[in-house]
Amino acid sequence: MGWPEKEESMKYAGLLVMPAGFFLSIAAVLLFPAPAPRAAFVVCGLAVEALGLAVAVRGHMEARGGNRS
Repeated sequence: MGWPEKEESMKYAGLLVMPAGFFLSIAAVLLFPAPAPRAAFVVCGLAVEALGLAVAVRGHMEARGGNRS
């Protein structure tokens, strides 16, 4: 009773967001000479990767039924 098109879009969204976080981290290392902004952007990039992974995992999970006991 799940929505297959929503699950598919979540899978693809998660898989597209993960590389964006990776490239954000790489760009921070290459572009910021000061350690404080570099570390902040690397942490943000890792957070984006983690969110992308969570969305991808959530998209691969099977839909639960409305009957919980």
